[in-house]
Amino acid sequence: MKKFFTQGRLVTLVVAGVLIIDQLIKIAVKTNMYLHENIHVTDWFYIYFTENNGMAFGLEIFAKLFLTLFRIVAAILITVYLVKLVKRTDKVKNGYLVCLSLILAGAVGNIIDCVFYGEIFSESTHSQIASWVPLGQGYSDWLHGKVVDMFYFPIIDTYWPDWMPFVGGDHFIFFSPIFNFADAAISCGIIALLVFYSHYLNTETHANSSHKEAKK
Repeated sequence: MKKFFTQGRLVTLVVAGVLIIDQLIKIAVKTNMYLHENIHVTDWFYIYFTENNGMAFGLEIFAKLFLTLFRIVAAILITVYLVKLVKRTDKVKNGYLVCLSLILAGAVGNIIDCVFYGEIFSESTHSQIASWVPLGQGYSDWLHGKVVDMFYFPIIDTYWPDWMPFVGGDHFIFFSPIFNFADAAISCGIIALLVFYSHYLNTETHANSSHKEAKK
C-alpha cells in the first residue's frame, strides 16, 4: 500500500481530483443556468452563476490576455517545483506537497476556463443558457474565455449603523465575493502553507539558496 501511494501519485491524485470536481461543477452550472441566476440553498449560501475576466474571487486588475499567460507561467513553475520535490532523495512532507498540489490544481482549473471555454461554449446571458458548440464557434477566442464562478456566501447581510461616519446606512455583506472550486483549492493551499508549513517553506528557500551558493 505504501509503495502504491508514492508522493508522485499523491500529487497526481490531488491535482486530478480537484480538476475533475472543478470542471464538473463549472460545466453543470454553465449549461444549466442563466447568467446571474441564483439558487437559494440557505440564507447564507447561494449557487449564483457569474463569470469574470480576472483573477480569483472575481478580481479584475490586468488585461485578460496577461492574466491568462500569467496563470500559465505560474502553473508551469509550480509543476517544475513539484516534480523536483517528488524526485528528491530526501523526501519532503506529504502535507507540503498536498498544499502545493491544491494551488497548482486551482490554477490549472481556471486556466482551462480561460483557454478553452470561449471556443467550446456559446455565450451565457440573462436570457440564454450556454451550450456546447463546434470548436471555434464559441463566444470568444483562445485564451480569452471567462472563468465560471458560482459559490456565494453572504454570511452577514445587513446595514451599517447610521451613527457610523462615512459608511453609516450603507449596505454591508460579509462574505461578498463569488468564487469557484478552483479558487477554494488555491485559497486552502495557500492558507495551509502559511499556517502549517511557513517554517518548512523558509527552510526550503534557504536550502536552495545555500545550494546555489555552494555551486558558485
